[in-house]
Amino acid sequence: MTGTAGVAGAFGSALQVVVVIAGSPVLVGVMRQVRARLDGRAGPGVGQPWRDLRKLLRKDPLAPRGTSEVFRLAPVVMVATTVVVAAVAPFLTTESPLGPIADLFAVVALFALGTVALALAGIDTGTAFGGMGASREMTITALVEPTLLLAIFALSVRVNSTNLGTIVTSTLHDPGQVVSPVSLLALVALAVAVIAETGRLPVDNPSTHLELTMVHEAMVLEYSGPDLAMVEWASAMRLTLFLGLLANLFAPWGIASGGGLTALFVAVVVFAVKVGLLGLALAVGEVFLAKLRLFRVPELLAGSFLLALLAVAASFFLA
Repeated sequence: MTGTAGVAGAFGSALQVVVVIAGSPVLVGVMRQVRARLDGRAGPGVGQPWRDLRKLLRKDPLAPRGTSEVFRLAPVVMVATTVVVAAVAPFLTTESPLGPIADLFAVVALFALGTVALALAGIDTGTAFGGMGASREMTITALVEPTLLLAIFALSVRVNSTNLGTIVTSTLHDPGQVVSPVSLLALVALAVAVIAETGRLPVDNPSTHLELTMVHEAMVLEYSGPDLAMVEWASAMRLTLFLGLLANLFAPWGIASGGGLTALFVAVVVFAVKVGLLGLALAVGEVFLAKLRLFRVPELLAGSFLLALLAVAASFFLA
């Protein structure tokens, strides 16, 4: 990749990071506003997550007595791994100079690294709720990560590559793959995994205030100020990235496959629309769903794993 195409690809990679960083709080705000309106409430407004982050960033950082560097570095690790995924994965363009390192296993490992860092921070506090939340999070992660790997791996068999950009480009060139049995099975499995990985209903309730039902929130109870802002920001970015991957792996239309700057700006609009629609559907669904009991969550995730396994078997059978 040289010349104009290389410059546009590098610009596209940087633009992906900017869009995810700036747009993820807006996505969370839209989803909260939709849920509030469907519940018959006025809601705090779409810009409330940004106002919350600004308020937290202005506060002094505090750390519980007895915590180590694990507690202090966890928010940084979460933000760093999320930003790296935002830079390398094909969200706006398939011509990014970082595209070759957007391997399925590397991307899933980066997501897992952020999750493990936060779980270790929850344990490091030495509190009952922190340890409980970390234990629950690791149980869910142990069931979700294999599903993520298998669901996307099923899509990679037909292109003989685990590179996400190659998978997206293949779907662009052959749209008929979207309605194949492999894609449909992988779509359902990946959708369930994304819901669990991002801590949404029915697996977890991001707006709960009941300590005994918390998963993600239990691990961040001891955070405050800028550290809490980074955790909340990273969580919003992870939600945006997962929805973006779900959209582009199965409906990649609108993504820039050339070197034009105009195509990149069109891709930004299309990406915002696709992620916004998925977020809207997720928010509407959460209004009509109740949180599952913790002991029922493995059953749901085991079902998604089975669908992903069937997708892989079908991909080899139809190859």
